[in-house]
Amino acid sequence: EYKKMSLEKKLQERSGAKCELCSSNEGLQTYQVSPKEGEDGAVFICTTCIEQMENPDKVNVNHWRCLNDSMWSEVPAVQVLAHRMLTRLRGEGWAQDLLDMLYLDEDTLTWAKDVEEVEEKVVHVDCNGVVLTAGDSVVLIKDLKVKGANFIAKRGVAVRRISLVADNAGHIEGKIDGQHIVILTEFVKKSK
Repeated sequence: EYKKMSLEKKLQERSGAKCELCSSNEGLQTYQVSPKEGEDGAVFICTTCIEQMENPDKVNVNHWRCLNDSMWSEVPAVQVLAHRMLTRLRGEGWAQDLLDMLYLDEDTLTWAKDVEEVEEKVVHVDCNGVVLTAGDSVVLIKDLKVKGANFIAKRGVAVRRISLVADNAGHIEGKIDGQHIVILTEFVKKSK
């Protein structure tokens, strides 16, 4: 408990008792920037920033304009979080511009990308939310008109040894009636 207290105290001093990302002075707490531990991997940030980092559906894009200032922090853990959020928001022109300006030394950049690769991994799930892997068998849960092949794949048809579409979590590939087709994951159920 003493060690935790001293870490929080150190972070409070380092940050001037402000969120190291958005400068808010409310709801501040110690946050570990994975995969590092201890003081080097810790930042002092507010609950708003934490909630938005951990729940991508709750991100308020304009909140993160604060990174325009905090990305220049000399603290590697703050730089890592800035890089990760800007990467997530790079569809916004301003975020891509900041990302292009952000310079991280090699070690810090490697750390920033450690988690991004995990986050960007595409996960395929069936209609029940069960994770699908290459080689699984699935069953169609509704009749599907197969575009370009002029036939209807009937509900209940088993598709064996599926392959996953690497960049699209909503698509798998498989053979039905000898035809190699793309199938939407929402219309399949993994078979036992």
